[in-house]
Amino acid sequence: MSSLLIVSRRILQLAVGLFLYGFAIAMMVRAAVGVPPWDVLTQGLSLQTGWPFGVLTNVIGALVLLLWIPLRQKPGVGTVLNVLLIGPSIEVGLAVIPAQHTLALQLPLFAGGLALLALASGLYLGARLGPGPRDGLMTGIHKRWGWPLWAVRSAIEVSVLSVGWLLGGNVGLGTLAFALLIGPMVGVTIPLLRIPEAPARPATRPVGSHAGYMPDSA
Repeated sequence: MSSLLIVSRRILQLAVGLFLYGFAIAMMVRAAVGVPPWDVLTQGLSLQTGWPFGVLTNVIGALVLLLWIPLRQKPGVGTVLNVLLIGPSIEVGLAVIPAQHTLALQLPLFAGGLALLALASGLYLGARLGPGPRDGLMTGIHKRWGWPLWAVRSAIEVSVLSVGWLLGGNVGLGTLAFALLIGPMVGVTIPLLRIPEAPARPATRPVGSHAGYMPDSA
């Protein structure tokens, strides 16, 4: 596969993954049985400010990205597009998915959203164009101070969950299901959908070089 085709595939996979990610969040919000920790915070802020959920998702993502600066983290194309695109895709999902009020519909809708989120994570992370701002914050703290990644993730998510809950965000069975299941699920989708790196080109001898010549490594 040519380099151009690989880059095109990576960009397409990134864009599709980010759109589906936002749509999956909208499904879980409309299921109303609890949402992931960061979305609890977003939901609580939305209730308090009146700002749309998708807009606040973008704003929070941008603010978290600013925290990368003292951590000396470098965003990729995927990181920037994550901040820009997930919010609008959430708003699309919220516009077309009706809110559900009976468990017979709420639970399947949440389960579908969780499965779609795992698929979307595999797509956009598998494109290898940069993590989302929240994941980058966790790994940046881990790299900068050497704290265990699980401890950093737990501390951040418990903090945003607590603040979001106090602001009125929806903490429930879905929040617990997300915490328990999303790790194993993306553990399947990310390796499955990861686009491999292009194989290195074999070294060639310049015309006129002698048999023992080896070019300098790049």
